[in-house]
Amino acid sequence: MATVRVGTCSWVYPSWQGLVYSAAKEIDYLAEYAEHYDCVEVDRWFWSQFGLGKVRLPDARDVLAYRGAVPDTFRFGVKAPDSITLTHLRRKGKASPLIGNPDFLSNTLFDRFLDRLGPLHDVLGPVMFQFEYLNRQKAASRSAFLDALHDFARGLPAGFTYGIEIRNARWLDASFIEFLRDVNLIPVLISGYWMPHLADLFSEHLERLRLFDTVIVRLMGQDRKTMEDATGSVWNTLVARHDRELDEVCEALSSLAGGTTHPFLFVNNHYEGAAPLTIERIRERLAMKP
Repeated sequence: MATVRVGTCSWVYPSWQGLVYSAAKEIDYLAEYAEHYDCVEVDRWFWSQFGLGKVRLPDARDVLAYRGAVPDTFRFGVKAPDSITLTHLRRKGKASPLIGNPDFLSNTLFDRFLDRLGPLHDVLGPVMFQFEYLNRQKAASRSAFLDALHDFARGLPAGFTYGIEIRNARWLDASFIEFLRDVNLIPVLISGYWMPHLADLFSEHLERLRLFDTVIVRLMGQDRKTMEDATGSVWNTLVARHDRELDEVCEALSSLAGGTTHPFLFVNNHYEGAAPLTIERIRERLAMKP
């Protein structure tokens, strides 16, 4: 039977003192985090596109520090740079012209990124490619996007797990899931951002998802601004509860883990107000120990 790995989206939150951390400052956040959880999502390297020819890749010192802070059993779920997943350069304003991104789905740039992660390779979980909502200006059609993704997938180095997250709700259907399996990619399913309800996705596609070695679920929340206003960006109290969805997600993940699939579940503070408290509720449902 496989294990459901459960962790948070990022980890440096001083307001988790008492929930995860011994103090709010002057501690090794990741080392203390790894005493409670067996995985984490790294999103700091996602924000990498700062203009034409301006791409920021991970600092070698950070990579080494991350590896030194966690045990061998820990896993990092890493979001690949948006300099690879943006079809166009990020605009300064809505009136600014769209400029094509020369690094969109660049295997050369991804190889450089993966090389920077070298010290983490033995504890590297899924590498996730997050795509924005792709309108007709950014992708002529779903088939055109999938053709480009197919070519990109063929050039990815073997030995790693690669997840795909899309924000086009209508694209997330049976044929898309089957496409991912055909090109050795895995699905990243999210709660939020106007995507289909997770319960509906699991109900319709559970048998297809069982065919993957790994499936990733990210609990993001529907409205970041509302949650930030409700919490004051102090993330230590539940200000929303999604009991029904947690029941449905945990039931589906337990079913997947009962086979050969190894699920990852990443929880954002914006989902209920405090990711560590949400994880406590998830562990109760999965009957997991810290």
